[in-house]
Amino acid sequence: MSGETIIITGLSGAGKNTALRIFEDSGYYCIDNLPFFLLADLLKRKENELRKLALVMDGRDKDFLASWPETLTNLRQQKINLKLIFLEADDAVLLRRFSQVRRPHPLENSGSVRQGIEAERKKMNSLRRLADLVIDTSFMAPRDLRQELLGCCGRSIEGQMRVHLLSFGFKNSPPLEADIIWDVRFLPNPYYVPELKNLTGLDERVASYVMAGSATTKFLELLQPLIIFLIPQFEQEGKADLTIGVGCTGGKHRSVVIAGRLRQVLTGRGIKVSLSHRDLGRE
Repeated sequence: MSGETIIITGLSGAGKNTALRIFEDSGYYCIDNLPFFLLADLLKRKENELRKLALVMDGRDKDFLASWPETLTNLRQQKINLKLIFLEADDAVLLRRFSQVRRPHPLENSGSVRQGIEAERKKMNSLRRLADLVIDTSFMAPRDLRQELLGCCGRSIEGQMRVHLLSFGFKNSPPLEADIIWDVRFLPNPYYVPELKNLTGLDERVASYVMAGSATTKFLELLQPLIIFLIPQFEQEGKADLTIGVGCTGGKHRSVVIAGRLRQVLTGRGIKVSLSHRDLGRE
C-alpha cells in the first residue's frame, strides 16, 4: 500500500523493535525512537520520497504523549494514511523479558522494574485508546506477530520472503549465507568429457549432458516437491530471506545446471527467485 505510515508504540518490552524489523523486512523505511518534533517534517518529506514508513514512538518522548491526540486528529484531517499500533503484554511476561535482557526499564528510575512497568502502563493508557490496533504479545510467536502486523496493513503474508539460489564449488568452501545446501557431486560430471570440460553449466551442451543422467532425473523428481513444500514453511515462520545453495566440486558445471533448473521450476510456480553463480570464472 503506497503512502502508508505506521506508528508503532506501546509498553517497553512488548516487542516494538521486533515489530519494526518485521516492517523493515517487508520494504518499509524504518526509524526507531523518532523524536516527536521531527514527525511533521518527516511526513512532508515522505510524500515525495518515502512510500512506506514505519516508526517507533513511545513513552520515552514526553512530547509524543502530550501532543499525540491533537496531532493524530490533524493528520487524519489531512487524509494522511496512518495507522497507530499499540503493543502490550502481561506484567509477568514483561518482568521475565527484562530479566532476560538485563536492561533497566525506561521508567524504572530508582524503583523496581515492576514499578516502572506499572507507571508506564498507566502513562500510556490514553494513547492505547487511540490505537487502530492493540496487540497483546504475551504468548505470541514472531511469525504470528508478523501475520497480525502485515495483515492489519492489508499486506499479503505470502510472497514476502526473498528466495535466492546460489551455485558454488565445494573446493572453494560452502557459502556461509546458505540456509539449505544440496550436494550434487554425485551427478554426471562434464569435467571428464574433453569437449565439455572448458564449458560451463550455462552452455546447453553441458546442461543436456547433466540432465541426461538417470540420477539427475530421479534427484530432481524428489527435490522439486521438497523445496516447494519447504519455502512456505520458512515463510510462515517469519523468515525474510532464504538462500538455497547448490554445490558441485568446482561450481562450474553441475551446480550451475541444477540451480538454473530449480529457478525455472520455482518461477513456474509463481515464486520470485534470484540466481547467482558464485564460482563461475574462478579457477
